[in-house]
Amino acid sequence: MVDIVSRETRSRMMSGIRGANTKPEILVRKLLFARGFRYRLHAKHLPGKPDIVLPRWRAMVFVHGCFWHRHDCHLFRLPATRRDFWKEKIGGNVARDARHHTALLGDGWRIATVWECALKGRTRRAPDAVGDELAGWLRADSPELEVRGAGEETEA
Repeated sequence: MVDIVSRETRSRMMSGIRGANTKPEILVRKLLFARGFRYRLHAKHLPGKPDIVLPRWRAMVFVHGCFWHRHDCHLFRLPATRRDFWKEKIGGNVARDARHHTALLGDGWRIATVWECALKGRTRRAPDAVGDELAGWLRADSPELEVRGAGEETEA
């Protein structure tokens, strides 16, 4: 299938995709801040450069885009063009995420992953529900949390 835009236009569009300070990430930060949690952003010294780090709670939150991190929800669909490239690219992201996750858990960090589908799309949840779930996890002692869209299993 041929792309509907020129190579230069596609390149410009793709370069505009942010890796930090995305709308879902900013929403999660606001939810945590409103509940009294204070945090650091994009800690470059930690594996995976976590989106939100809460040193007092020895916890971190990753806000993952469902496409870029291959989530099994309605927001992920492998592109029809250049399938081999995208399989390799997204597969590399998933493998890197797993390595960082293992390293951080080994260092004693607690990790929450908030998926984009929990915050937008047809399975989005009420923002307060997401914020309350994160706050409850932070105050507990569970090492991991995965926040998914409504109707999907939330794993602890």
